[in-house]
Amino acid sequence: MTTTSQFSKLFLKTYQGKRVLVTGHTGFKGSWLSMWLLELEAKVAGFSKYVPTKPSAFEAMDLTNRLQDFRGDVRNMEELKAIFKEFRPQIVFHLAAQPLVRDSYQEPRLTFETNVMGTINVLECVRDSSIVEAAVIITSDKCYENVNWEWGYREIDRLGGEDPYSASKACAELAFRTYAHSYFHREKDAWLATTRAGNVIGGGDWAKDRIVPDCVKAWYSREVPVIRKPEATRPWQHVLEPLSGYLWLGALLNHRLPDINGESFNFGPDPDVVKSVEELVEALIAHSGKGRWEYRPPEDNKKEANLLKLNCDKALNRLEWSPVLNFEETVAMTAEWYKKYYAGGADMYDFGHRQIQEYVQKAAAKKLAWAMGKEHDRRSKSRASQEV
Repeated sequence: MTTTSQFSKLFLKTYQGKRVLVTGHTGFKGSWLSMWLLELEAKVAGFSKYVPTKPSAFEAMDLTNRLQDFRGDVRNMEELKAIFKEFRPQIVFHLAAQPLVRDSYQEPRLTFETNVMGTINVLECVRDSSIVEAAVIITSDKCYENVNWEWGYREIDRLGGEDPYSASKACAELAFRTYAHSYFHREKDAWLATTRAGNVIGGGDWAKDRIVPDCVKAWYSREVPVIRKPEATRPWQHVLEPLSGYLWLGALLNHRLPDINGESFNFGPDPDVVKSVEELVEALIAHSGKGRWEYRPPEDNKKEANLLKLNCDKALNRLEWSPVLNFEETVAMTAEWYKKYYAGGADMYDFGHRQIQEYVQKAAAKKLAWAMGKEHDRRSKSRASQEV
């Protein structure tokens, strides 16, 4: 049976010259993913409603002028169809979402429409396309029914969610499962999978109600951030960690690796990177060389789980994927990006390029399959070689 190590050169080669569509490309993860795809010489198009924050990684890295930048709403099927017709993507990464738990309490209908029907609209466009070869649907670690246990959640664990955001992501996973079993099970169909990642940090995130952006914005404005749940633990990981998983999964789907079509995969850090909010903030202070924080109890009853982590054995065993960075490296890379940005005058695209290079070098040193560049001995069954 062919193993993923035999496909390892494909991470570097799969995207070269490919037309790749990224929904939600103006968001934090979408910006970094788009940049990495550009580094892999893909022809990248993005589809987003707007740039969600100001400042933003998207604008800081000047991505508008480096890719095809389309504006639209994933809830609008006609807008989405038009992009598929015009750009004719061969690989799709679906990240567009309403991504904030607290906002989901204020706008539950918008959250469900975006995260559930938006995902269904993307799946419909993929189903109607004869050109799409592979699609990666990004959901969230919060799709699991959280029972606050100490073990990592596995892909076979129950889906659910008490808050609108978590429930919407669980619904998106159920919709994907239905489509995968009903429409994407033949060799000639596009191959698809979903991914679930824990709390992601890194340079260029300015979303509200997130620990790192709240602290960074306060410290560089000479203010003191307020921390309301310092004891809460999360599987903190640098943004490049799950993105390496998304890209590797997309490559393996494109090249028809057995036993991954229609599947879901967790991408999370090693267990020792599951740290409390307080530990994260103190590490940021140490690496930033500035700042302090103060505690204030929550003022509302909006619930978020205190304990949440993932079991990533499936990705390790089937994809030969594993995380690269430890906790200190994760925080250091994050702090360095913000320091460079706020110092002014830096080329943040170039700095992001250097951070990706550093990350890839560390992955290669660990001999991870996607970073090794080995030859493989099976002729690819990818539709990449077909005329489109």
